[in-house]
Amino acid sequence: MKRLLLLVIVVLALILSACGNQEIDDFSFTDHRGETVSKDQLAGTPWLATFVFTNCETVCPPMTFNMTEVQEQLKAEGLEDYRIVAFSVDPVHDTPEKMQEYLANFPIPDESRWHLLTGYTQPEIAEFARDNFNSFVKDDPNSNQVIHGTSFYLVDQQGVVVNNYDGFENVPVDDIQADLEKLLENP
Repeated sequence: MKRLLLLVIVVLALILSACGNQEIDDFSFTDHRGETVSKDQLAGTPWLATFVFTNCETVCPPMTFNMTEVQEQLKAEGLEDYRIVAFSVDPVHDTPEKMQEYLANFPIPDESRWHLLTGYTQPEIAEFARDNFNSFVKDDPNSNQVIHGTSFYLVDQQGVVVNNYDGFENVPVDDIQADLEKLLENP
């Protein structure tokens, strides 16, 4: 059953990710430190976005680990002017404290660049994911899990999604690093 669910997630992610560049709507949410993070605060800095939740039993732990590997390469290449933004798809359960505990389970090269966000309802994040990232978020009625896409998104300094990548398997770390580097060279 978990394999079928994972297959459905991957297929839907591929279909939805075929859409073009999208400007992110304004937002203001709470991160894992209890601080407010908004689109305006991120303006001028490129960021990598994804969707996860802390009690995920399938794709989120590998995705979060994969993002740490992306960050490790960015650090090795000397890239510093970026952020990593992970939107919780289970905001009712994902408090800032719980998200901080979750993040502590991973070998984060530089936690100061991360923002795990909450502070909205699940219907709001489902709409936000659909409208801004052409992604999906859906409560699984048969479990405490949430079905969601597995992509990483590169958002430019103006708040436009310029690329997306597989965040679960076969993560193109070199491509992400090269694309981010291009954004930093040509803001």
